[in-house]
Amino acid sequence: MSDEPVVPFALLGKLWDVALLLADDVERGLTERGLSRARANLLWQLYQRGPSTQREISRALGVTPRNVTGLLDALEDGGYVARRAHPTDRRAMLVDLTEEGRAALTKMHHRADQAAVDLFGDVPATELATFHRLLDHIGDRLRAQAETTGDGT
Repeated sequence: MSDEPVVPFALLGKLWDVALLLADDVERGLTERGLSRARANLLWQLYQRGPSTQREISRALGVTPRNVTGLLDALEDGGYVARRAHPTDRRAMLVDLTEEGRAALTKMHHRADQAAVDLFGDVPATELATFHRLLDHIGDRLRAQAETTGDGT
């Protein structure tokens, strides 16, 4: 490591470059599976939350119900999700992952695990722990700024 002082703008530039490289890699992996980032986001929400109404999905993703309908139509056509009547609310539909959807997410999870090993496998554990804390700090700051400006979720 260099003893040169870190210039904040240069640090942001490096963070931006890495974020773009990571986003491109993720995008390639999703494209291989015929998924957009928005569709993958919706699948991830279902994976984390379990069966959800379209309204709940809309709120979680911060998009309009109409947008969710379009995403669900495509995911249902692809065999990733299924809609069924809500057991207690006649007006609502529950959306859940199909077995195919769960399998796709499991494969994506394994690919992400392997990517993490490839990226961080030779980094000492103490440096990874520091990096993890820094990412938490940066994420907390960005979320707080977004909430303050009204741009957050």
